[in-house]
Amino acid sequence: MTGSPINQKRLPIPPLPPLDRGESLSLGLAEVVALGLSLLWVVVFMLGDLLFGASDAALWSDPILSLLVLIVPVLLVWGCALSLRTARISAQETARISEIVEALQASVLNQTQHAVTVTEPSVAQKLEEIAETARKTETALATFQSSRTDPSRVAIPTRNPELPVEDQGALALGTSAEDMHPPLPVDQFIRALNFPETAEDEAGFTALRLALQDRRASQVIQAAQDVLTLLSQDGIYMDDLHPDMARPEVWRQFAKGARGREVAALGGVRDRTSLALSAARMKQDPIFRDAAHHFLRRFDQMFVDFEGSATDSEVAAISETRTARAFMLLGRVAGTFD
Repeated sequence: MTGSPINQKRLPIPPLPPLDRGESLSLGLAEVVALGLSLLWVVVFMLGDLLFGASDAALWSDPILSLLVLIVPVLLVWGCALSLRTARISAQETARISEIVEALQASVLNQTQHAVTVTEPSVAQKLEEIAETARKTETALATFQSSRTDPSRVAIPTRNPELPVEDQGALALGTSAEDMHPPLPVDQFIRALNFPETAEDEAGFTALRLALQDRRASQVIQAAQDVLTLLSQDGIYMDDLHPDMARPEVWRQFAKGARGREVAALGGVRDRTSLALSAARMKQDPIFRDAAHHFLRRFDQMFVDFEGSATDSEVAAISETRTARAFMLLGRVAGTFD
């Protein structure tokens, strides 16, 4: 899979022209007809007044009745004309709104294609540079650790217990390259799960490089990168999601195997558009579905190991990363928290 979730900033949508009401304010056929009928009725009424005004007819002798005879037909005619005018304006505005929606859809599609085209070369080049300089910087990796971080703590502790001293023997093939790497600090691992903010985010790329050199951390990082790239193709960006954040104890219950109502707060994503698009693609796109389930498994396995030695503040910090937001979104769509 190609692409990268690193630069998730959107291109500005071109401004749309305001709704033109010049045509709506002009007189239509209904108004012209109503005006003509009104003038005609006034002329007929004036002729009747000239012919019968001096007589003793009840209609012309009563001023109030004469006024009602003059005004009521005019009001009825203009009431019908205004109803037709309202219907005409509503039809024009509906057509205009349809044009705006089509323009927005085209703009979002162009924006997504442009973002993928612009982001892929710079990210691929950056990752290639990281791979080339990884071996040269092995001896300097310890300098990137925070002085407040215990170097003996690793982000994802191993599940395998250490062998007794008497059972350990000389390894025929020597020490592996992975064992020579210093342990991955927790703060660097959490920073890597959030991915670099921009192509100039040196601290983010440093954390990402350290995480990619750790075998188990790199598995969840690469799985997260795949799903974030696929989600961005539908215009779904983690920075736009503002889920209801669950408490650390809820995350710990999930790590211990709890499901259902106890961990329902982990599905705190409320963006209906993102949920609908993700659910539709989960059903229709087998590549997306496989990548999503692979990511959910990797994150679940990682968090079970992470939670055992993490503090509440570290659990809260990891839950605010882009990777955790993708887990909350896809986990709710896939029914992981049910």
